[in-house]
Amino acid sequence: MTPTPDETYDPKRAEQLVEMLRALALRIMDLDRQGGLLGESSALLRAMGDIRSELFRYEVRQTFDTPEVAEHRRIVEDAALGWSPDAETGSDEEDPWRKPDGR
Repeated sequence: MTPTPDETYDPKRAEQLVEMLRALALRIMDLDRQGGLLGESSALLRAMGDIRSELFRYEVRQTFDTPEVAEHRRIVEDAALGWSPDAETGSDEEDPWRKPDGR
C-alpha cells in the first residue's frame, strides 16, 4: 500500500520549511540589531503561526504509520514478546472461568 500525498512530507516541502525557519531567524536577528524586535510583534506572530502550522504538519507526517507499517510493527512486537499462534488455542483461553481440572 503506497501512502497518499496527505500522509507524507516530501523532501522539497521539507526544504521549504527549513528555509522558512532560516528566514524567520534572520528576520529576528535583523530586527534585534535595529532595535525594532518588539515593534514588529504582530508580523512576527503571523510568521511564527504559519511556521508553527507547517512544523506541525511535518511532525505528523514524519511520524505517520501507514496501515502496512503499523501491521509490520505489531508483528515484530508480538515476536519480541514471545507470542505464538499456539498460545491462543487452549481451553483456558476459550473458557477462562473454568478451573484447571476442566470444571
